[in-house]
Amino acid sequence: MRTYKLVLAPMLAAMILAGCSSTPELKAPMVPVPAAYKEAPQPVTAADGSAWKVAQPAESQPRGQWWLAFNDAVLTSLITQAGEANANLAVAAARVKQARAIAGIATSERSVQVGAGVNAQRGGSPAVPAATSYQGQLTASYEVDLFGRIGASVDAAQADLQAQQASYRSVLLSLQADVAQTYYRIRATDAELATLAKATDLRAQSVKINQSRFDNGDIGEFDLVRARTELAAARAEEIGLLRQRSNLEHALAVLLGKPAAAFSAGANPLMDATVLPVIPAGLPSQLLERRPDVTAAQRQMVASNERIGVARAAMFPSLGLSAAGGGESVALSNVLKMSGHSWLLGALLSMPVLDGGRNRANIARSEAVLEESVAAYRQNVLVAFAEVEDNLAGLRILAVQAEQVDAGVVYARRSADLAQKLYEAGRSSYLDLLDTQRNLASAERGAAQLRGNQAVTTVALIRSLGGGWN
Repeated sequence: MRTYKLVLAPMLAAMILAGCSSTPELKAPMVPVPAAYKEAPQPVTAADGSAWKVAQPAESQPRGQWWLAFNDAVLTSLITQAGEANANLAVAAARVKQARAIAGIATSERSVQVGAGVNAQRGGSPAVPAATSYQGQLTASYEVDLFGRIGASVDAAQADLQAQQASYRSVLLSLQADVAQTYYRIRATDAELATLAKATDLRAQSVKINQSRFDNGDIGEFDLVRARTELAAARAEEIGLLRQRSNLEHALAVLLGKPAAAFSAGANPLMDATVLPVIPAGLPSQLLERRPDVTAAQRQMVASNERIGVARAAMFPSLGLSAAGGGESVALSNVLKMSGHSWLLGALLSMPVLDGGRNRANIARSEAVLEESVAAYRQNVLVAFAEVEDNLAGLRILAVQAEQVDAGVVYARRSADLAQKLYEAGRSSYLDLLDTQRNLASAERGAAQLRGNQAVTTVALIRSLGGGWN
C-alpha cells in the first residue's frame, strides 16, 4: 500500500500543478485606426449610423467571387484556371499541409505514448548450456504538463497553422488580382493597338495620296518624304507595343500555370470603362478583419507569444510518468502466461540546475521574436491602410482625368477633320495636317491607357480591401 502511495503522490501533485502556465498574456499592439478613409468619396457609417465599428474576428468569412462584378466571362474563366494550376498557390497549399502536420505532432504530446516490443535472446557459457529466452513488453509514458509547455507548444503550432491558412488566402487573392490586372493590361494594350492601327492606316493613305500628287507634279518631294517618315514611325510604334503585349501574354500564361508557348490571348480591346464596378471602401476597422496578410501577421504574433511560454517552461520541473508490463520465458508459448509476468510503475521529476544560461538566452530570443512579430503586424496594418488610400485616390483622380481626356479626344477629332478639309482645299500645309493627326492619335491612345489604368486600379482596390465587400 505504501508503494502505491509513493507512486500516486507525484501524479496527484501533477494534477494540482497542471493548471499552471508560463505563457505571458498577449496585449494587442496599439495601432492607430482612422474612423474613415481620407480618400473615400464620401463619409462611411456603420449600420447603426455611427462612424466607427469595433473589429470582430472574421478570419474565415468568405471573400466572395469579386471578379463576377466585372461581368466578364473570359476573366472568370482565367481566374478559375489559375486557381487550379498556379504553382505558387500549390506551394502555399503545401505549406498549409506542413503546418497542419506539425500541429498534429505537437498535439500528440498531450496523449499517452504506448509501445510494444518483442525480444528473443540466445546465449550460454562453458559452464552453462546455450539457451533461448523470449520477452514481450508493453510500455506507456505520459508527460504531465506542469507549467504549460505542451499546451503552449500546441497553441503555437495551431497559431502557425492559422497563419499559413491566412497566407494561403493572401496568395490566392494576389493570384486572382494579378490575373485580373494582367488581363486588363492586355485589353488596354489591344485598345492602344487598335488606335495605332487606325493611325497607321491613315498614314498609309497619306503616303498613297502624296505619291499620286507628287507624280502629277502638284507637290514637292518634301511632303512625300514627310508622309513616309510618319508611316514608318507609326509602324515602329505599333511593333513596339506588340512586344509589350507579348510579354503580358507570357506573364498571364505563367499565372495560369501554363507554358508561354501553349497560351494565346485573343484580341479584346478595352473600349469602354463604364463596365467597371464601383467598389465601396467600407470602414477602416473592417480592413483588419478582411485582409488575409494582416490576419497572418496577427497569428504569427500569437505563435511568437506562445513560444515564450515554451521557453519559460524549460526553466521549471518536468514530470514524466511511465508504466511497463510484460513477460519472459524460455518458451515462446509461455511468454503471456501469468507465471512469467512482470510490471513496473515510475515517475520522474526533473529540472535543469546548471545550463550555462541557455534557457535564459532562449527566453530572451523568444521575447525578441515577439517584438519582431509585433512590429511586423503594425507595419502590415499601416501598409494596408496606405494601399486602400492610394487606390481610392487613384480611382478618384483617374475619374476626373478621364473627363478631361474624353473632352480632349472630341476636340482632337474635330481638329483633325477640319485640318483634313483645309489641306484638301489648299488652305493649310501638310505639316498642319500631320500635327492634328498626331494629336488625335496621341489623345485616343491616352484614353485607351487611362481606361486600362482605371480597370487595374479597381482590381487593386479590391485586393487592398481583402478581396470582397458586403
